[in-house]
Amino acid sequence: MTLEQQLQIIINDAANYGVPSAVVEGAIAPVLKSFAQQLQHLEYYVLQNLDEDWVLTTIANPQLQQSKTVIYAFVSVQDAATFQGTANPNLIAMPISVVQLLFRLFSLEQVDSIIFLENSLNLNHGVEIKRDRLSQLIRQQIEQLTKIPPDLA
Repeated sequence: MTLEQQLQIIINDAANYGVPSAVVEGAIAPVLKSFAQQLQHLEYYVLQNLDEDWVLTTIANPQLQQSKTVIYAFVSVQDAATFQGTANPNLIAMPISVVQLLFRLFSLEQVDSIIFLENSLNLNHGVEIKRDRLSQLIRQQIEQLTKIPPDLA
């Protein structure tokens, strides 16, 4: 499925999320598209438990006394299965479109970012998309969309 087709799906489903389709089309979709274009793939695999909840990972940096909660997105089922070193029968790798991943990140307050592991040969390096940056840009777009020009007032 192309990036444009993925975006059209979230625009068409806007009412299901309680958001006017004009807001999704005019504010949310352009931001999602700009982030998706920074990535190499149109679909990724995310680990889920048997209840279909995404697997969240907490990364800690003891030197900075900081931690963050991330979701890993893999380019293949094999990458997802081997990432933790051992196979876990309670986890499954589910394919999800890049637009859906980014759209869900926008609403997942308990998640700080998604790390897209683009290269199967190096699973220690990825592209991080931070939820707060994504949310900030979407809010700015919504504000621009809802601003009434002074000459129309």
